[in-house]
Amino acid sequence: MGILYSVTTISGPPLAILFNNQGLVRTEFRAGLALVRVAESSVTAIVYYQLGLFIEESQNILLVLVPSAVVGIPLGAYFIRRMDPETFRRICMSFDAWVVGFGFSRVLIDLKLMQSPFAYSVMAVTIFIDIYLLYIFFTVRQAASKRPQDYGLR
Repeated sequence: MGILYSVTTISGPPLAILFNNQGLVRTEFRAGLALVRVAESSVTAIVYYQLGLFIEESQNILLVLVPSAVVGIPLGAYFIRRMDPETFRRICMSFDAWVVGFGFSRVLIDLKLMQSPFAYSVMAVTIFIDIYLLYIFFTVRQAASKRPQDYGLR
């Protein structure tokens, strides 16, 4: 379990290089990474369950997470096929940044490093920076798509 976890998180790039050096096409490469991540997550969940690390509250949250995954994975696959991959990546990273900003704010509150309303300023700063970066990304892409193409005629 520890080897799988380290391979997919801290040492993710060597795993990507391994799959890349196998000559896998893009879809096979993604499928290989997904398979390793599913195996890692499944083994981790089984071991945690066997160790009794799931409490009643975490079992209740499964009622929300499992349907979300069942709906979210096919929806994500649908959108990534119809959307520019870089745009999809940016939107996903944006969502991750917002979630991390929220989590960091909650940790600051729980550790009593900041009071409740002010701790969320960390999340707000994250959101503002993210919106600014998304604005730059989309305006640069839009400007590049409107620019007349130079076909070597000078």
